Amino acid sequence: MPAPSSSARSMPQPRPAVDGKALREACSAFATGVTVITAATSALPDKAEATTVNSFTSVSLDPPLVLFCLHRESRLGPVLRQSGGFAVNFLTHRQQELAWAFSGRDSARLGEVPHHRTAEGLPVLADALGHLECRLNAEYDGGDHLIVVGEVVGLGVSGQEPATAEAPLIFYRGAMHALPDSAV
Repeated sequence: MPAPSSSARSMPQPRPAVDGKALREACSAFATGVTVITAATSALPDKAEATTVNSFTSVSLDPPLVLFCLHRESRLGPVLRQSGGFAVNFLTHRQQELAWAFSGRDSARLGEVPHHRTAEGLPVLADALGHLECRLNAEYDGGDHLIVVGEVVGLGVSGQEPATAEAPLIFYRGAMHALPDSAV
């Protein structure tokens, strides 16, 4: 057997861990929409919770699936599991204050915010651009977050004409913004 040449590949060296702050900064270059996820239990109808997330995406059209990432310590987690469902609310640029109110672990309570309930009892925020009503489909480990998958069982849109539609709220470089009118 010939001896390995000097050009032979050596074992890869372990890379240093990526700093969480640096990762957050790098990912802030990717603009995302802003949603508020809401859930409530029928056993405790006044116990409704909400949290702001920008880690939302459509997964599949058939079956209709969406996902979002939820911090493991979020107050929404237990309510979501007990209720078995949640609503995804797409925010307008005028709802920035609301988005910040639901963005922390010590966030606002949903009872303090104008909303209505769907036929299934899911809380939907007033004045949202639209919403999705979802049945909890699966949860996956995602480090300090859970990856939550929901099956879309209902939806609603604001009904605004494109020419007069509210601009959506987006998150970019650590701040919330409205899309310019030319982009809407």
